[in-house]
Amino acid sequence: MTNPSLRTEVEVLVIGAGAAGLSAALRLAADFKVLVLSKESIRSSSTNRAQGGVAAVTDPHDSVDSHVQDTVTAGVGLCNLPTVEMVVANAGVVVDHLTALGVQFDMENGTPHLAKEGAHSYRRVLHVADATGHAIATKLIARALKHPNIEIRTDRVAIDVITSQGSTSRVQNVLGAYVYNRQSGCVETVRAQSVVLATGGASKVYKYTSNPDGATGDGIAIAYRAGCRVSNMEFNQFHPTCLYHSDARSFLISEAVRGEGGKLVLPNGDSFVQRFDSRGELAPRDVVARAIDFEMKKSGLDCVFLDVTHLSRAQIAERFPQICSRLDSIGIDMSTDFIPIVPAAHYTCGGVVVDHNGATDVNGLYAIGETACTGMHGANRLASNSLLECLVYAKATADHIRGRIKVQETLKEDISDWDESQVTNSDEDVVLTQNWSELRRFMWNYVGIVRTDKRLERAARRIELLKNEVYDYYSNYRVNGDLLELRNLILVADLIVQSARWRKESRGLHFSMDYPQTNVRAIPSIVYPKLDPLDVFHPLPVAAEV
Repeated sequence: MTNPSLRTEVEVLVIGAGAAGLSAALRLAADFKVLVLSKESIRSSSTNRAQGGVAAVTDPHDSVDSHVQDTVTAGVGLCNLPTVEMVVANAGVVVDHLTALGVQFDMENGTPHLAKEGAHSYRRVLHVADATGHAIATKLIARALKHPNIEIRTDRVAIDVITSQGSTSRVQNVLGAYVYNRQSGCVETVRAQSVVLATGGASKVYKYTSNPDGATGDGIAIAYRAGCRVSNMEFNQFHPTCLYHSDARSFLISEAVRGEGGKLVLPNGDSFVQRFDSRGELAPRDVVARAIDFEMKKSGLDCVFLDVTHLSRAQIAERFPQICSRLDSIGIDMSTDFIPIVPAAHYTCGGVVVDHNGATDVNGLYAIGETACTGMHGANRLASNSLLECLVYAKATADHIRGRIKVQETLKEDISDWDESQVTNSDEDVVLTQNWSELRRFMWNYVGIVRTDKRLERAARRIELLKNEVYDYYSNYRVNGDLLELRNLILVADLIVQSARWRKESRGLHFSMDYPQTNVRAIPSIVYPKLDPLDVFHPLPVAAEV
């Protein structure tokens, strides 16, 4: 029997309230009713934590071609060139959009102050001190909360999208989604003509991460279960400099600190990154993270250090006020003390395969931001390209949805409510806690910065055990937020390991001690849903077509 209080019908459902989701919602709200779901507080997204900025060509000495080339070089052959050209060419549109929202980038002598970050040929990163993401999120949230056509619901965890088989093809059509309400414990049914997955990445699959707790790969897992291809999941970016301190969990030290001359040093003060790459601290993130990992393992270190004592206290307070304040709170003075750091899982370069409109393999289902694999980042994301990409695709997706909804007929097919008639309440939640901890630990140890065939095989065996346990749990007990997140994380871990085992080379963020060479031909990994696990990869470079 239908429960009207648990049903909602909108034209567009946006799952995720970071920069990608809110930007898309604001662009759509002029024409449609939009429902935005946030898993936690609306201010808990990765966007709110982003320190660096937005990469865009504004310096007359810089060029679009140079930005494109830097992106492609960092991506080590796996970037989709048309995608990169589209995103970089639209950087000006993004900057104008943010300026119109009221984001005030730092200025110097009447022109934007541009930061230099790793693998960029020029200073081209627009920023708001060291809290650019927070500045952008604040403006987007303020606009969304005031918009009459946008409804925001927090404490909602998407379970799965609802699809139907097309009448004349094998392609699925999206009808809406089932959503778990953390406050009431009930499952709500949302009917929508279009659904946008903007749930962020999956770095919470690792023990050490710079990401918020909600980064559990929900959108990637949901899209895969709905029948979408997933690509390049083996490329997990580990940010080289996450603060190592018991009182500061998951706090990032921006790459811009190294852009201003910060040096990575051993406990005795010796610099070491130059031994691995002539670009030193401003080499691509994969190179710097591996250099740190090598030194830590070679010497049995818990961490290495970042030295910015060449800057005065006044310079640091002006350029990095957020970082300076956070370090002050735990007794570290950046102007006189070394900063203890370790690499940490930071960004999911792969994701759901989409076209230039953000459209997935399911009609009406879109993926944007870190959830998507657009081909922009290839095997390694160039610093500060993520905010740029998600805002460019938010606009492209909104434009495509607008045209799609205007020409399609209203879907008449009914959808049923969530069925809990065959399940009971669980008294075994300790299983979730234990499995969550085990998963993140072995993913860090076996599928981290440096990999081997044996490590990946061990991880695969453990994932199969966890999949069976969680499937049994999911089938017999009422859902809750922890179960849903663990279910998604296990699937994402499986996708990562399958992709890593398939890639018989080292490229970008995927480094294998068994295959240290980089193959001449760059081929993306593509995982096809609902196929035999031993035959889930296509041997041709299919992703080049997205």
